[in-house]
Amino acid sequence: MKLFVTAALLALSFLGIADAQTKSADEILDLVRQSYAGQNQKLQGELRDDATGRTEPLELTMGNQAMDFRFTNPPPETLRLDLSTTPARLYQVRGGSPRQVPAGQMGSKVRGMDFNYADLSLAFLYWPRPQLMGEGRVSGQKCWIVRVMNPGREGPYYAVDIWVHQASGAAAKMQAYDRGSKIVKRYEVTKIQKVNGANALKELRVETLDPASGKITGRTYMKMNKPAKP
Repeated sequence: MKLFVTAALLALSFLGIADAQTKSADEILDLVRQSYAGQNQKLQGELRDDATGRTEPLELTMGNQAMDFRFTNPPPETLRLDLSTTPARLYQVRGGSPRQVPAGQMGSKVRGMDFNYADLSLAFLYWPRPQLMGEGRVSGQKCWIVRVMNPGREGPYYAVDIWVHQASGAAAKMQAYDRGSKIVKRYEVTKIQKVNGANALKELRVETLDPASGKITGRTYMKMNKPAKP
């Protein structure tokens, strides 16, 4: 034939899974959802366009089953992912009251970068009837590979493959496909860091691909700084 997390696709939380026993695709996706909802961190960082070097300062706050992406460059904007609902709901704040991001906006770029609103919504983690495709490795770590299919026609993706660390339950890599089964988006956690004794995101690479040629047409990095010691 994605993310992404979201998308997020977007932060790591090692859950201390006792073993990598055989699990169903639904159980594996539940681990991924828990890995996002169980976060309690506040990180400063940026989005950086690889081609132009343009950056967008970013504050990422996770806690109380929510993730806030706060952008301070004009116009200021906050995107809140409410993980307490099923599926999660993505809200946008631009100087007023929060409003849920409509389906028609999901394919639009966030701050002109290679992330779109669908990526941050993590909607694919809730698509029904996931399939366990087998196992693979990301950065030498053993992963399950789960495929999810879009149950409707809304959003930019037809299918998403998710690599899930067996030792942690966290998403390590994602690939999204269009309706022609061509890769259009690719995400990979390339670096992690220790924050309060837990593993957290340090760098995430997001690539947009031309489905006709398979060539990369855009690359964005999400880089998060290590919090200063109190």
